[in-house]
Amino acid sequence: METGRATELAIRYLLVSLFFPFSALDKVLNFDGAVSQAREIAPDDTSAKAMILAGLAVEVGAPIAILTGRFDRLAALVMAGYCGATAVLFKRFWEPGDFWRPGPSRGRDLFWDFMKNFSLAGGYLLITFGTRAGAARGFLADPFSSTRPYDKGARARP
Repeated sequence: METGRATELAIRYLLVSLFFPFSALDKVLNFDGAVSQAREIAPDDTSAKAMILAGLAVEVGAPIAILTGRFDRLAALVMAGYCGATAVLFKRFWEPGDFWRPGPSRGRDLFWDFMKNFSLAGGYLLITFGTRAGAARGFLADPFSSTRPYDKGARARP
């Protein structure tokens, strides 16, 4: 693999590595703990388990698509939504009520996790839409398109 393609693969791996393999593996090895966390917002045990399994599917499937460059734009959009949803649902920094207190603060800890998720969403949206103004139209016209990062002579679609 030539240097440019290897660099792009490494950058994409940096973006997805939090989820694949680490978070996905944690959900598998600590399934009961993950379900327990999902119970914070799920109405019952079955729903909590379904949420974790859906999250596991996203955390494995979308990163593989992003790494391989197949349907990577749509997969990156899914990951951006996943990051935003998990931030709002599980990183509720406003709830502990200690955000402005001096010293250690659960609210501030959650805030930085919340912001991390939204920053990751921004990185995924760069894959989805690119960096050029008007690039969203290209994605909306063909959401299953790929940036084709590893094809010789291929150019990212606008």
